[in-house]
Amino acid sequence: MADHLKTHAHGCPAGTDHDREVPEIDLLSPLAVRGVTLRNRIAMSPMCQYVARDGFADDWHLVHLGSRAAGGVGLVVVEATAVAAEGRITPGDLGIWTDAHVPPLARIARFVESQGAVAGIQLAHAGRKASCDLPWAGGAGLTPDRGGWPVVGPSAVAFDEGNPVPAALDAAGIDGVVAAFEAATRRALAAGFRVVEVHAAHGYLLHEFLSPLSNYRTDDYGGSLENRMRLPLRVAAAVRKIVPPELPVFVRISATDWADGGWDADQSVVLAGRLKELGIDLIDVSSGGLVPKARIPVGKGYQVPLARKLRDEAGVMTGAVGLITEVKYANEIVTGGDADLVFVARELLREPYWALKAQQELGAEPVWPISYGYAVKRRAR
Repeated sequence: MADHLKTHAHGCPAGTDHDREVPEIDLLSPLAVRGVTLRNRIAMSPMCQYVARDGFADDWHLVHLGSRAAGGVGLVVVEATAVAAEGRITPGDLGIWTDAHVPPLARIARFVESQGAVAGIQLAHAGRKASCDLPWAGGAGLTPDRGGWPVVGPSAVAFDEGNPVPAALDAAGIDGVVAAFEAATRRALAAGFRVVEVHAAHGYLLHEFLSPLSNYRTDDYGGSLENRMRLPLRVAAAVRKIVPPELPVFVRISATDWADGGWDADQSVVLAGRLKELGIDLIDVSSGGLVPKARIPVGKGYQVPLARKLRDEAGVMTGAVGLITEVKYANEIVTGGDADLVFVARELLREPYWALKAQQELGAEPVWPISYGYAVKRRAR
């Protein structure tokens, strides 16, 4: 039982009848995954910043990510980091397609770890949703005269009007994608990251292969569920083979397209089970992003039932994400068995010290960075 659960606010010691009402595991409990232990079950969700140049991390990324590590989260996941230059969503995306990208990423990983959090990184390829303008500039597809580049996908079908039509990957191109993820994984390990997450969600390349709404292929990578899963499973297997056995590998998926005839939760259960067989440790359960006019029931915790379904039916650890802003609700996700890990996104943009507030709200002593904690405690006296 976690230390913060052993004594209640009214001073009742552990071992009484009342103590049986306290859950064995809650949001502040450590989570051991292979040889890595997160200090709590709060993860900073990967969130693109769109301010990199040529894929290179800079001081913004260090402060952005490092402050949340100092703010008490258990896991910090670096935003979608492109495994190939053509796999960037925008020119401002982080990249890891050359060895030169490693040193600035290593600086971030070192600082995150120095603050007691675990450093993770999400490896991504945007597929047909690549070559777009920055979101605050409209996010439209970039033409070559505006700095755009050719995009690829499972089939020659654009994401939306105004977006470039991708070139359908041939066998050599598919092999190249797998090789790019392999090389990126080696670089991520060299940079010191201890969790690697494969991005197979939000309408990007691996998700595009999964969904019948974007994959019209008639070869071994299209048609049946088995064929549509083939590339994501190849990538996951390749990454898992490279990552040492003592380190975890996660996969983020969109558990449903929220669109008729698309990828859905039942198919996600099958995929999650196959990923578990390959040694994938946790499924980070998101949704949507594949088609522009999906009917998404956005609301508090709207994706949590999907995390619960995969956890129950595939028997795999899951992470819940999406409009999780309240500490009490995040705690209930864990204590209720909906997910093993809670990924907090925009709320951590609003409040870098959300995890410290969670400690306080749940009856634990907030573990401030030593330079802050001294001042905070002194003021409290």
